[in-house]
Parts: sequence; C-alpha cells; structure tokens
Amino acid sequence: MTDSLDVLRSDIDDITMQMINLLKRRDDISVQIGDIKRQRGLPISNEAREFALRQKVLEEAKSIDLDQDMAARFLNHLISEAVYMENGTAPTHLAIFKRAKELEQQGQDIIHMEVGEPDFAPPPVSGHALLEGFKMGHTRYGLPTGMPALQEAVADFTSQRYKVSIQPHNVMITPGARFGVFAAINSLLRPGDEIIVPEPTWPAYKEAAIYSGVKPHIIRTTLEEGWEPSMQEIKSITTPQTRMIVLCYPSNPTGKVLSADILDEIVRHAMKNNIYILSDEIYSEYCSIRAKSMLEYEYNKSIVTQSFSKSHAMMGFRIGYSIAHTDIINRMSRISALCLTNVPGVIQYAALKSLNYNTTHNVKTIQERLDMICDMAGKAGLEFVKPDGAMYLFGRAEGIQGMELVESCLKRGLALAPGVGFGHYPEFVRISAGTNRVADGMNILCNILEEYRWKR
Repeated sequence: MTDSLDVLRSDIDDITMQMINLLKRRDDISVQIGDIKRQRGLPISNEAREFALRQKVLEEAKSIDLDQDMAARFLNHLISEAVYMENGTAPTHLAIFKRAKELEQQGQDIIHMEVGEPDFAPPPVSGHALLEGFKMGHTRYGLPTGMPALQEAVADFTSQRYKVSIQPHNVMITPGARFGVFAAINSLLRPGDEIIVPEPTWPAYKEAAIYSGVKPHIIRTTLEEGWEPSMQEIKSITTPQTRMIVLCYPSNPTGKVLSADILDEIVRHAMKNNIYILSDEIYSEYCSIRAKSMLEYEYNKSIVTQSFSKSHAMMGFRIGYSIAHTDIINRMSRISALCLTNVPGVIQYAALKSLNYNTTHNVKTIQERLDMICDMAGKAGLEFVKPDGAMYLFGRAEGIQGMELVESCLKRGLALAPGVGFGHYPEFVRISAGTNRVADGMNILCNILEEYRWKR
C-alpha cells in the first residue's frame, strides 16, 4: 500500500515542475514584451495594467480561499522578475561616464557634465587625518555601526542643525549613502513587499528593491507639474503590501525641493499606514531654498541617508551615514556586519575631522555654476524647471531625443547623462555643475542645439 505521504510529495513535485515550466513561458513572453516596449518607446512599468492584474489576482484568491496577502506577494515577485527581464540595459550616466573615460584614454578632451562629482578638493584636514588615524592605530576591526566618536559627532552635528535630539545609537556609519539605501531596503523589507518611488530619480532605489524581490511602484512626475508628486496618486497605489516610500530631495536629477506642505502630507500618510520613509538627503547642503529634513518629524519609521561625497567632495573616501530609530539601525548593521565588518577606521577618522569643515565656498560655487547653466540653457531653448538645489539641470530640447543629444555632444567632447537613466524620460538630459568647465560645456551644447534648429 502506497504511503499517503509519498503520494502527497509526488503531487507537490508535479505541481512544482508545472510552475517552473509556466514560469519559463512567462519569462519568455516578458522578454518579448520588453523588446516591443523599447521599439515603441514605452515605459517598462505600467502601473494601471499592474493594478488591474492585481485586482484579478485578489478576486481569484478570494474565490478559491487562498490568502490574499500571499497571492499579492507572489504577484509582486512575478512582476518584479518581469520588469527585470523586460528592462534590458538602459543607458545610464555611468555608462556614458565609462565611454567618456575610454575616449579620454584615446587622447580626446572630454568635459564631464554627466556625473555628480564635484571637482573640489576634499578638506585639507582629511588628508592629514588619514596619516594621523594610522599612527593612532585606527587600523583594526571596528563595530559595524561605526566608530563611536564619529557616531557621537554626527549625532551632535545633526541635532544642532535640525533642532532635534539624535543619539549616537541612532547613527550608523556606512561606505557612502548608497550602502545605507541598500541596507535599509534589504533589512526592513522582504520579497513581495512594495515601495513607492517618485521619478525621475537616482536609479539605485528601484534597482535595490528589484534585487531584493521588492516591487517598486513608480510615481511619475512631470516638468509641466513642476516635478511635484501627486499625493492622490501616492494614496491610490498604496496597498496592504506597501512598506516604504523613498524620497530624494533635493532631487537627483531635477533639483526639486518638496514643499513642507507636501512633505507633511506624505509623513501623515506614512504614519497612518505604518510605512517606512527612506529619505536620501545627500544634496541637502546644496539648496537655494529651505529643504525640510525628515529628521524634523522625529518619525520612528524614517531612515535618513547622508554622505560626505557631495558636501565635502570626499567621493573616493566612500563614507556616509544613516540616521534612524535604534531598532532600524540594529537591523541595518547586521547587513554591514555580514558584508563589510566595518568602514575602515582611518577613513572614519578622516570623516570625523572633516565633519565641521566649512563647505560654504563649495555651495556658493555650485550655485554660481547652476545659475550659468540655467542662463545658457534658457537662451539655447532647453525646457526645464529651475532647480531648487542639488547640482543638476534636467532639461529637454524640442524634437530631440535625449540619447541622440547625448551622442552628438559626446562626439564634440561633452558628456551628459541621458534622461532614461532616471526613469522613462527619453526626451531629457541631465547636466551636472560638478566641473569648473561649465561655460565651455554649455557652449558646445548650445552650438549643437543651434545646428539642430537650422536642420529643421
């Protein structure tokens, strides 16, 4: 007599094999859909269609008495995999940067306005601190949350700046803000969860989510609406599986700073629905208007990421920090312990000595360059919203696709970032004020735009 357990196990195996074959069929179709979307210039994500499919799945789950949360998470995983399959290799600012560097190696002069890399020198004290830290013995293993002295200094610095109470145990030292973003998403969310991401934005948020099996919901903002996210849309796409809202303001790439009213609404919505807010405030030093920090809300489900890269021009040092509730820091630090052990002690010591360095000159210089970019871009006929902060202009030229303009500029020695690297914005380019050759670069761009006008 056949054991009933063996029969059930055989059934499970058969069903699993059927699911694997169906998954292969679904992936093959996803690749075909991605090809068609690229040919037609359509965005990879389609929130309306995904919402409609979600409703079908939930109704079906209810009718067959399957847990709806399980069904929704399974669908989110399938959609995330489909987006990954359909996405292909969209050109990003880093891809253009790589090509520009290759041209430089061949002897071509390139003006780099594609990367957000300020050309200032790091604080002189940082260089001295590297040697001093070495002599002091900061070369051994450290805590995954960071050097206590640096945690305390960051806590004091942010407490004074934002008039809030930040304690050292609320601070985690990270190898740049990027790792803070990755650690927050990977430690706080699980496969099948959802995050809300307003675009255009830095692509790492969406990529980190997809890598973790988390479904990103995209809020598409427009130049015509001043890059303002719709609160109504945020509410409409929030589901029981929504676990996080990601904010990057001042924005990369638009320079947008959210008004306090909009930010207040987002925080109220997050509190009501028990949602994390990940606020990347790496450009907070570069603002022409006041940018309210998430720290000022003292919301215990918020995570603020910061870095010394933009403010102190310490890009190669790879050091930043995250500020959050102790429970969140503890969860994030487990990833740090697993992957890194700790940020090198000498680097942390250099950051400690540089934290209070006066960066006013850097801020003034970037603003002057942005003003020049805006002035020349306006005269050249680019459409844009004047940035409130950060170090970029995000603009479009009528009748010219962004990648076409990027390619034309690169041939003349100017590297720009294509808008498609920040979401479905194929008509746009991002122009960085990180170089002291802004005038030369904008002259190249203006000449090319004038030639396009003559051709038309």
